[in-house]
Amino acid sequence: MKHEDATLHREEWHETGYPTIVFEKGTSVGELKKTVWDATDAEIDAILADYGIPSPSELGKPGCYIQTTVRAEAIAKRQKNDIVLVPIGSTENHGIHANNGLDLFMCSQMSEAVRRYTRDRGYEVSVAMPALIYGGHPYHHLGMAGTVILPEDTVRETIIYTLLGLWDDGYRKIILVNNHGHRWMLESAIQEFFKRYQLPAIVSLVEWHRAVREFFVPTDRPNSLQTHFIHADEAETSVGLLLFPDMIDMDIVVDATPIAYTLQGHYDNSVDTLRRPHSWSEGQGHNHIERFATPEAVIGHPSLATAAKAKRPVAMFLKYLTLMIDEILEDFPAGQVPVEGFTFRSREELEPYLREPMSDGWKSVHELPKWGIFDRG
Repeated sequence: MKHEDATLHREEWHETGYPTIVFEKGTSVGELKKTVWDATDAEIDAILADYGIPSPSELGKPGCYIQTTVRAEAIAKRQKNDIVLVPIGSTENHGIHANNGLDLFMCSQMSEAVRRYTRDRGYEVSVAMPALIYGGHPYHHLGMAGTVILPEDTVRETIIYTLLGLWDDGYRKIILVNNHGHRWMLESAIQEFFKRYQLPAIVSLVEWHRAVREFFVPTDRPNSLQTHFIHADEAETSVGLLLFPDMIDMDIVVDATPIAYTLQGHYDNSVDTLRRPHSWSEGQGHNHIERFATPEAVIGHPSLATAAKAKRPVAMFLKYLTLMIDEILEDFPAGQVPVEGFTFRSREELEPYLREPMSDGWKSVHELPKWGIFDRG
């Protein structure tokens, strides 16, 4: 197992010529980001081709999702690679020019791309159907036509029980791939899952656009974005044009910018590229409700969007998600999870639950004794 010494590289950064964009030296993530940052356009196109970008949605294609795969085949895949990607979606108005399922298709189609890439290299990652098609929302989204809002506890419990069901079926390394603005609900679900069940697992939320935030910073490089990522804007529309162009209509696009109210400069944009004190979700009341400020359901300039502007950020995320998968499997190959020091349950107690599902001596999580003060399950 690799352990990187944070003190060794604390002051060492790859510089890019842009003061807010640096990459950490000596870590796999920082080195990968620097490589993709420096890649030529031809090299970026080659990366996207390796992942089959663009490709039509595979939500209904046999063999692509756990739910669309013959169970015997799904088990065989999982026994070689027990990581599962779970796209997290929403139904949200993204402007008259875009589809309301934009968040969902961003995450599902990039997860599909990583599945194709790992399949072609002999260790196919599994993908589960989206855990959420309708998502949670911040207060300022209320009242917007086309935006379907689930209560926060519904979102949280849906994620908790999705994690539990996947774990029970042998998928004990789970990556939630999200684009939508309900991050705090998903983080809460992960924490509660571990508190409530005390099961050994590796569970991570990946906000795909935040994971590669440096690649959304406007620069003077060719095919760079001209504006910072906010909502239904140049950035999101560009990604849509790359991944699912038939769901975007640039002939009717409308730009919109809300009137500043108070505390401008305190709250960051959607991917925290400005290094401001607060993430956008850390407060309310300093800006108008979306319905009144931007009834267009757009914050920014989607008219500036092109598919080319999304290529480098998307290529970077696909490489990053693959890196996560590779490093997890390097430390914990299929069928292995960290136990001692990662749960208050003993290995002896957990042994029947960690067996191959439905094999002799296996026990389901529904037979699991409650543990500790977080025993609501």
